[in-house]
Amino acid sequence: MNEFKRILVVSRMIQSSGKVIHVGVSLARKLQAELYVIHSVYNPFSLKGWSMGHLSLQKDYDKILQDAKRDLSALVKAEMTKGLAIKELVKEGEPTQEILNTIEQEKIDLVIMLAHTEGRLEDFFFQRSNDELTRKMPCSIMLVKQEAKPLEGRD
Repeated sequence: MNEFKRILVVSRMIQSSGKVIHVGVSLARKLQAELYVIHSVYNPFSLKGWSMGHLSLQKDYDKILQDAKRDLSALVKAEMTKGLAIKELVKEGEPTQEILNTIEQEKIDLVIMLAHTEGRLEDFFFQRSNDELTRKMPCSIMLVKQEAKPLEGRD
């Protein structure tokens, strides 16, 4: 009996999400499960206390959101195979909450995401920490290890 009928792939940084989406597609195909891919766009400048030009930041944010939708669609289309539909979700807001809301709304059984190694500064600015999400996760989780890329000029 297959306990994973609905799989959600979490795209934290679209540039790094190809591998995790590929794993999600492969697993969904093998398990004949529904596949969802979510990318949450977080605007750190929406926090109170930032005193920068609002109109300029809003234009930048709108461009980031538009680019995220386009780039996620391109990644998903590259991974689609005949007979496997993928539901793309681009959400605006605090990523952990958006992911948890989607899990509940779509009745997700398995979440697949990158086991990332960003530092605390990246966690603050991009709200990408897996720690909070894994503690609150109401379903099973699969972490996909991203291979580290060697630094230029090093052996």
